Amino acid sequence: MAQQERAIRTRRAILEAAGAVFDEHGYTSTTIAMVLERAEVTKGALYFHFPSKESLAQAVLNEQVPFGAVPPQPCKVQEIIDMTFVVGQRLLTNSLLRGSVRLAVDQETPSGVDHGEPFRQWAHRLTALLEQARAQGELLPTANPRDTVELLVGAFTGIQLMSRALTNRSDLGHRLSVLWAHILPSIAVPGLLIALDSGADRGARVLESLEMAAS
Repeated sequence: MAQQERAIRTRRAILEAAGAVFDEHGYTSTTIAMVLERAEVTKGALYFHFPSKESLAQAVLNEQVPFGAVPPQPCKVQEIIDMTFVVGQRLLTNSLLRGSVRLAVDQETPSGVDHGEPFRQWAHRLTALLEQARAQGELLPTANPRDTVELLVGAFTGIQLMSRALTNRSDLGHRLSVLWAHILPSIAVPGLLIALDSGADRGARVLESLEMAAS
């Protein structure tokens, strides 16, 4: 059991180091040697978990969606809002998430790495929530869950890239608030709008409540 726990910790340390290096240098310029130095593990330990740079990059990409975990909400539109803000807030400090996001949009990532996988995972997860929202009467009849989700995921991707380039993501919360102010009236029933919380600091508040619940 102790050996298994040690292996889990080692794998996590490698992923976090790789995320940081991929975020800083991109896929092409990142080397296994850089990851080894950052993770402070042996080459054998790394290759035990990840047989190639491509498999390491894929593992980093596959870690992205869990960073959107938030407490379930009775209102599923609010739950989706919370997920976007929590990811935005975590992008400020979490190197693994940042590395995953950079890999997802890195056009130099080789064909052996499926950098479209996070987008499919997000679409699957959010569409399921929006289908629940429709079943609960939260959506306008004209709102198509799948189309809405793909617009949201694409818009989030572009907004966070722009925010990263201009302010190192310090204004990402504000930009997400503006995005939701434009999207919500076109998908949510009017009576729901006043109750939805899409303030720029929503991500920080949700994370704070998660930390308090865990303490």
